[in-house]
Amino acid sequence: MSSPLISRMQPFGTTIFAEMSALATRTGAINLGQGFPDTDGPREMLDAAKAAIDGGRNQYPPGPGVPELLDAIAAHQERFYGLRVDPGSQVLVTVGATEAIAAVVLALCEPGDEVVTFEPYYDSYAATIALAGATRRTSVLRFPDFAVDEASLRTAFSNRTRLVLLNTPHNPTGKVFTRAELEVVAALAREHDAWVVTDEVYEHLVFDDAQHIPMATLPGMADRTVTISSGGKTFSATGWKVGWLTGPAEAVAAARTVKQFLTYVGSGPFQPAVAVALGLGDDVYGELASSLQAKRDLLCDALRASGLTVSQPRGTYFVVADAAPLGAVDALEFARGLPELAGVVGVPVSVFHDDQEAARTLIRFAFCKRDEVLTEASRRLAAAGPS
Repeated sequence: MSSPLISRMQPFGTTIFAEMSALATRTGAINLGQGFPDTDGPREMLDAAKAAIDGGRNQYPPGPGVPELLDAIAAHQERFYGLRVDPGSQVLVTVGATEAIAAVVLALCEPGDEVVTFEPYYDSYAATIALAGATRRTSVLRFPDFAVDEASLRTAFSNRTRLVLLNTPHNPTGKVFTRAELEVVAALAREHDAWVVTDEVYEHLVFDDAQHIPMATLPGMADRTVTISSGGKTFSATGWKVGWLTGPAEAVAAARTVKQFLTYVGSGPFQPAVAVALGLGDDVYGELASSLQAKRDLLCDALRASGLTVSQPRGTYFVVADAAPLGAVDALEFARGLPELAGVVGVPVSVFHDDQEAARTLIRFAFCKRDEVLTEASRRLAAAGPS
């Protein structure tokens, strides 16, 4: 019997992360494929979750989110970016950023609408756009600098453009969009009267002299931007699935209407714990970023030593490397063979692309792991590299 799955979802089968994680388990390779840390977040946050459980906060939380988390998100936006949002009408807590993306896209897009996004893109973007019955239009960010191609971006817009789905800092490339690049996106959104939905889950994980600039802070953009983030990446608690969105009250209300029929509510005792984490001092935020920057440097040096060409990321958990110098001609096949070659697992960037040729030999590695894990991965990569 043929699959009963609807046609627009048939291109989205088992994720590459599941395949590569299973490969790592089978071969004993170090899994640098999936982006989750192997250490826990701040002790204050963990203790707050335990206290919430012991305090009986284990039933349905309020639909929009628990009051202290709504307040903490609003305070966070003003503290870091000078953005004032009303916690009662302009904030919505979701089951991770992935649900926030789905709720907004499903709320704002009709079948036939077009969604502009950059590729490579996080895999849920394409699936969510398909679920909405909308059409994906892309502009390619090309290795090694992943700069915005304004001409290509302009051709992705049309009179059917409903929204732009933007991710900065960017997964999988580690790119942090510059103010000039964001202004190009903003100008095109205003020209085509489109919403901008920004996925900013890596907002605090930026390195060197990079600066995260929220789209909503650009002139004239607060009224047409929905900003999405999460506690999972910033505070190393990806399994808690506590995300949120902020923006104009009418857009938040639209997303809330859809969200209630997706998960209804979730992450009950973890919501007050993330509220505690959001209020921690600047030193905590700074240490999270500086620790990751050191891990980035460790892995990038190892990848270069093994013969790969590396694009030095300025944010996120990830680094993209080109395996062509080692003779790779197909990233997926190279990734499948890497556990045997080097005892390390990465993910082919081509799975995040419509334009497969643009990422033909590119591999993404995650560096959000303990130093000893990265050191062992580095040793294995060096042993497998050019002699």
